[in-house]
Amino acid sequence: MEAIAPDAQSPESARDAVLTVTGAGKTYEQPVLADVSLALHAGEVLALTGENGAGKSTLSKIVGGLTAPTTGTMTLMGQPYAPASRKEAEALGVRMVMQELNLLPTLSVAENLFLNRLPRRFGRLGRSGRSGPLGWAGWIDRTRLHEDARAAMAQVGLEAIAPETPVGELGIGHQQLVEIARNLIGDEAQGAAPLRVLILDEPTAMLTGREVELLFEQIARLKARGVALVYISHRLEELERIAQRVAVLRDGRLVRVDAMANLTPERIVALMVGRELGERIELGERRIGATLLKVDGIGRANVVRDVSFEVRAGEIFGVSGLIGAGRTELMRLIYGADAKDRGTVALASAPGVPPVPVRIDSPVDAVRHGIALITEDRKGEGLLLPQPVAANVSLGNVGAVARFGVVDAARENALAGAQIDALRIRTSGPGQSVGELSGGNQQKVVIGRWLARRVAGDRDANRTTNRTTNRTTNRTTDRDAKRTTTGGAEKGVRVLLFDEPTRGIDVGAKFDIYALMGALARDGCALVVVSSDLRELMLICDRIGVMSAGKMTAIYARGEWTQDALLGAAFAGYRAEDAVLADVADLPDLQAAMPADRPEGRVQSPPPDGRGGSAS
Repeated sequence: MEAIAPDAQSPESARDAVLTVTGAGKTYEQPVLADVSLALHAGEVLALTGENGAGKSTLSKIVGGLTAPTTGTMTLMGQPYAPASRKEAEALGVRMVMQELNLLPTLSVAENLFLNRLPRRFGRLGRSGRSGPLGWAGWIDRTRLHEDARAAMAQVGLEAIAPETPVGELGIGHQQLVEIARNLIGDEAQGAAPLRVLILDEPTAMLTGREVELLFEQIARLKARGVALVYISHRLEELERIAQRVAVLRDGRLVRVDAMANLTPERIVALMVGRELGERIELGERRIGATLLKVDGIGRANVVRDVSFEVRAGEIFGVSGLIGAGRTELMRLIYGADAKDRGTVALASAPGVPPVPVRIDSPVDAVRHGIALITEDRKGEGLLLPQPVAANVSLGNVGAVARFGVVDAARENALAGAQIDALRIRTSGPGQSVGELSGGNQQKVVIGRWLARRVAGDRDANRTTNRTTNRTTNRTTDRDAKRTTTGGAEKGVRVLLFDEPTRGIDVGAKFDIYALMGALARDGCALVVVSSDLRELMLICDRIGVMSAGKMTAIYARGEWTQDALLGAAFAGYRAEDAVLADVADLPDLQAAMPADRPEGRVQSPPPDGRGGSAS
């Protein structure tokens, strides 16, 4: 272990610090954090990095009041600091933007931004003469609320979104920006302490380059105000730009605190994982076969517009584009999570057989046809956080662990244990709650669920192929008959849709996921990978399709793409829309130029053939 830099623990450092942490530790079923000491200074960005499970989120939750340390003490502005809740920490000026969002999807953007400080206006009191629970008769000043919300949203580039929009209608990237904006709003006017410490946990994982720049502008302003910032990220190029110091955690312990200028990205990675990592990934020899998945003209309103592409067995097909381009919506249409307006999804029933259209009206249909989705929102859509690892792994394959409708705990634990070992999931065992795991290990649990189903599906497919008939009745056994009538309910996974699979995952774990994708491709699966990281797609994909304004504007094969070409295609759809709008704006004012004696004084519709000739 490398020595901790003196400024992390020296008396001088502690005396000048906004917040100090001394000997912090946390134990659940086993220790996850041990003897961590840090000092945060006004106007400084401290980068906190490490592998998933290294203790970054645990340390952040201790500082943010979400969990109490098992050992250690903290001070804030020279006074003892031991918040009992997140609300208490925020009242003292310590805020945290968590990696997993904490928004209420049924409330509007404005209501989420000011949930605990809704502006009030005077109203008529009830018959009892007393005000309601929200203040004066419970009236909310909607006009002021929306004005304040627009100002907060403008700080993070959300001017195009109406404040009254329900958060649940936004994509995950825009929700991330709402969460960031919420924590940039000051409470000084309501008697709370000014913002003193801000923790940003993977804030840019779902943001575009423009949105990242807006966030960095806000960070610069906060530094100028004397706010101490903790910035957690696996994007080392970001840390080089904005951080003055870096603290590296490994296996729950602090292994290095130093000035950012003293460490190279390669050295930081080596400190994180305990070994050197290369810049290339070897996915192994693969045989790319015939088309396995064919998407033809699929669409939903203007969100996804007539998208077509094919993916072959053994191929990794990437989907890039800006946030809001329709990438996630495309995956949900293929998976049946959202209803499509048009288009078809076709699958090959066997190697070399041409794909035929299949009916997918729900995720149940998709799973029966061997399609799996690894969602971008693992907390909201991918996991049951209070449940143990075993229950989450078996969720997609209950039939393999149940007898007569009752889950066999031994089978379930064995199924989960196999995935824990195969994916190197950092957990105390199958019984540990998924909510206690780091984000990267939670993602591995989601992937493990589908891998477990694939293994079980392949095994059951072999059994079905070799099933015997009951010679006495000349009918298949009840078990096989049930399998047949469910339309292939035991079919193994053949198509995997990965939506931001490495979001919030450290460098070492990313390469584990890449290797896993390579193994699936070598096994003949068709993989579709959505990612905001162009370098990631260029590293692992055979072809990349680019989404822009709901359309797939280009598809590049390996060797044909460049980063500039991919970015250009990502903006192509929006440029086309802007050009149409510009053309419309340049049209003469037909209404004003129309003769006064024109019937009804309005523009007439063109004839059915689309030509704008005389209506005589």
